[in-house]
Amino acid sequence: MTTTTATEVVLPGPVEPAGFQLRRRQIGPPAPGQALLRVEASGVSFAEQQMRRGTYFDQPAYPFVPGYDCVGVVTAVGDGVDTSLVGRRVAALTKTGGWASAALLDARDLVPVPDGVGPAEAETLVVNGLTAWGMLHDTARIRPGQTVVVHGANGGVGTLLVQLARHAGARVIGTCSARHTEAVRALGAQPVDYRAPDLHERIRALAPHGVQAVFDHVGGPGIVHSWRLLARGGTLVAYGSASTRDDPRNGRATMLLVGRLLLWNALPNGRRAAFFNVWAGRRRARSFRARQHRELTAVLRLLADGVLTARIAARVPLTEASRAMELAESGTVVGKVVLVTEHTPG
Repeated sequence: MTTTTATEVVLPGPVEPAGFQLRRRQIGPPAPGQALLRVEASGVSFAEQQMRRGTYFDQPAYPFVPGYDCVGVVTAVGDGVDTSLVGRRVAALTKTGGWASAALLDARDLVPVPDGVGPAEAETLVVNGLTAWGMLHDTARIRPGQTVVVHGANGGVGTLLVQLARHAGARVIGTCSARHTEAVRALGAQPVDYRAPDLHERIRALAPHGVQAVFDHVGGPGIVHSWRLLARGGTLVAYGSASTRDDPRNGRATMLLVGRLLLWNALPNGRRAAFFNVWAGRRRARSFRARQHRELTAVLRLLADGVLTARIAARVPLTEASRAMELAESGTVVGKVVLVTEHTPG
């Protein structure tokens, strides 16, 4: 029976990035329905930034291994699993557990990565790609010729939102810091400095009749301005609360944000508001997995075909997760910080 020694990054409690711990442990063999994955890459997302503070709205109990998603090669499968998976590179949405050199996962959650796509490149599209695709196509239902606003257009989700919206035929206005203006413009968006005191007036000048969608990960007081940017029939999609990331009451702030969006939906002005959660619908496991598989397959194919470009801010060794977190939280990067694993025997 196959077992392996895994290196894992452990979050012991609310700590600064330097507080992450490393451990080695034996895992495997895979149980029926499971696959053993040699993890090649995992990502640093906004969720882990909140989790290390204990402010994530669905906070896992400490201690745990972070890692919202991962990409790797299947090395063994349990009973009832297609043996052709062995040797295949796959991607998985995990919520926790991805920051490891090996992981046991439910084989039903694995999505094959197209040939020719590297692990770090594929990793940038797992949780970020599912989030961007779901918000754009399932929630906002963007059509060609429409105009959308992407806040944080230089981020991991933002860079994919811009590219997917442009591929869908939409015009994109993207907010970012001045240092990222050219990078956002190269993606196909019209950049606007988010630090400008008249930010929303500048956006209105670019779209005087309103926009069909605003994608807002910031929350806080600025969510009101995002709502006011919408044209009749437009949709505000909130998917985070970065403005309260450091607040111990962030979970409560997120719930208040969701409540506000629900109230706005009751207004008779022809606009909609929604809070996007990539895990919505997971209680209906079969349909949830089917949608996740379909949409992740679609974005990975777009990457393989050259329609999407993977925006990797940095590749950082798994054993330097503390440095990776500091970089991800610095606000200086374009794209996603990816943890990569160097596998050695033993």
